[in-house]
Amino acid sequence: MSLRTPLGRVLGKGSAGDGVGHWWVQRVTAVALLPLTAWFAISLLGKQLQSYEAMRGWLAQPWVAVFAALLVVTIAWHSKLGVQVVVEDYVHGKGNKTALLLFSTFVHVVAAAAGLFAILRLSLS
Repeated sequence: MSLRTPLGRVLGKGSAGDGVGHWWVQRVTAVALLPLTAWFAISLLGKQLQSYEAMRGWLAQPWVAVFAALLVVTIAWHSKLGVQVVVEDYVHGKGNKTALLLFSTFVHVVAAAAGLFAILRLSLS
């Protein structure tokens, strides 16, 4: 027989505490995507960007390149967090889950790097 309360017996044996941080980052990236996506869509509506030169000229503006880079990084980060939740919830088996999470992280990092490289290449040429 123990003199500890039920709450005292379970404290420290639950969650690792990462869930709340993950949830907050996902919400923050979602909120950040609202103005960034709106800016991107609105700024492209009035432009004639059918050619490579026109797009390069548009991205050569410093603030446009910065906001485009922020958009790419935020989309990749938000997507990675969302895919991670789906894999953790619906993939069973520790090996499969670990492999998919590693693969997902790799794909998202490569996609973000490719997007940033394209923005840098267009804006600095």
